[in-house]
Amino acid sequence: MKMSFRLSLLAAGLAACAFAAQAQLKPAAKPAVAAAPASAPQAAPAAAADNGVISNPEFEKEGQNAAQAWLMLLDRKDWGTAWDASSGVFRQNVPLGSWMDNVPRVREPYGALVERTPGVAVYKKTLAGRPDGDYVTVVFVSKFSNKSVEETVTTVRESDGRWRVTGYSPK
Repeated sequence: MKMSFRLSLLAAGLAACAFAAQAQLKPAAKPAVAAAPASAPQAAPAAAADNGVISNPEFEKEGQNAAQAWLMLLDRKDWGTAWDASSGVFRQNVPLGSWMDNVPRVREPYGALVERTPGVAVYKKTLAGRPDGDYVTVVFVSKFSNKSVEETVTTVRESDGRWRVTGYSPK
């Protein structure tokens, strides 16, 4: 596979993931009102806002924790484990070979992590182009030895109840 094709494939995969992360922060056309599963009484949304964002502190914290843990894998250059720990949709959009070949080229110029501060976690039941579910997006302000970036990470609560990264976009 030629390098330009692999870079294009990774760029397309990261673009899909970036789209998912950015779409999470955009207002929905209609408010999303959905009941939490009966098996999770504490997971019920507290209130629905006009833009489709639902307040759910428990899910927001869980999604943020999953995002931070995944970013730590990237910080340790544990690319394969980060890919394995991602959501099924992420792994479908970003093939392992492309990820392993290209994510180091994206991350290594940043240098070593100095500090990372999470911003507000946003919880939604809907995400453009994705099935309804539980999504949390967090924008982290990350300072590296060579550069500071904003890392937008979107997590999804998968059918096994675990939160996994489904979108990542460093800017």
